[in-house]
Amino acid sequence: MNDILEIVWISMIAGLATTLGSLLVLMFGKPKERILASLLAGAGGVMLAVVSVDLLPEAWEVGPPHQVGLGFVLGLIFMYLADIRLNTTSNTLPLSRRQRLKRTGLLVATGIALHDIPEGMAIAVSQEAAPGLGFLIAFGITLHNLPEGMATTAPLKMAQIRWWKILLLNIGIAFFTPLGAIMGLIALESVQNSLAFFLAFAAGAMTLLVFAELMPLSRERHPRYALLGGTIGFIAFALISLMLPA
Repeated sequence: MNDILEIVWISMIAGLATTLGSLLVLMFGKPKERILASLLAGAGGVMLAVVSVDLLPEAWEVGPPHQVGLGFVLGLIFMYLADIRLNTTSNTLPLSRRQRLKRTGLLVATGIALHDIPEGMAIAVSQEAAPGLGFLIAFGITLHNLPEGMATTAPLKMAQIRWWKILLLNIGIAFFTPLGAIMGLIALESVQNSLAFFLAFAAGAMTLLVFAELMPLSRERHPRYALLGGTIGFIAFALISLMLPA
């Protein structure tokens, strides 16, 4: 029971980073592009380090190769379908500038909520596989969620949506991460000998998130700071992962 509460707690902290990002924009305005680039790329570097140093090696060790391959591919597909859903929804015709800004903020919020479910699953499955690994993934997701909360809030604030409505929206989004963590725990309990599959699934979802979203978005904001943030994030957390007890 204590393990479950710990997983829900760390996933909730990671989810609340979206709310913190929203609060920062509501109080201080949108941060500089190089800061956003560093945060996004740093999150990508952390996630790639966790995938390559922890998730996939651990999955390969505890399960058969076909489970690892299937889980990784399905993780890629799951995250890809989430992106397709978001992009399809965004093709509606815009009306006024205020409506466009409001729609943009709500679409970003939808995308974040969809992504938070597999991220929460990744935290739960990883923490079950190796003590401390879930904390590493939660840290990377926290770095990722901060600028996403900012990205949700900025257009809604410009659309003159009331601040408390924006804050409530981001608080609601935060709960999708622990929801995903609970779903991951239920899946592990329901399907026997499935740890390798779910570790690889989490690795696939996070890999697509990094290469399809985090890295392109960070390069658009500031290429040099994106490279710096990604490199520091990868090296630092690869070293930390290797130093964790097995």
